Amino acid sequence: MDDNKMVAGKVKKPGKRGRKPAKIDLKAKLERSRQSARECRARKKLRYQYLEELVSSKERAICALREELEMYKQWCSAMDQGKIPSEIKALLTGDEQKTPQSSNKTKSSKSSISSSNGQA
Repeated sequence: MDDNKMVAGKVKKPGKRGRKPAKIDLKAKLERSRQSARECRARKKLRYQYLEELVSSKERAICALREELEMYKQWCSAMDQGKIPSEIKALLTGDEQKTPQSSNKTKSSKSSISSSNGQA
C-alpha cells in the first residue's frame, strides 16, 4: 500500500488533521455576527462616554488651577507694590485654620485682593 490507509473497508486519504468543518447554519451565523456587532457598538459607546467624562473633569481641574494661578499673580503684584494681601497675613499669623482651598474661596480671595489693593 502507498500513503492511503484502509479503515473499515474505506480508503482514507491523508490530509488535514483535526475537526472537520461542521455544517454551520447560515442564519445562526448571521445572528451571531449581528449580536457581536451590537455588543461592539455598546462597548464603543461606553468607552466614548468614559473619555468625555474624563476630558470634562480635566477641563474643570484646569479652570480651577488657572483661577488659583491668577490669585497668586494678584498676590505677587500686590506684594510688588508693597501691599500684603489679607490672605497672606492670615496665613503668616496662623489665624486661618488649615482647610483645603475651594473654588468659592478662590473667588472670594480675588475680590478681597482687589479691595485690599486700594489700602496701604
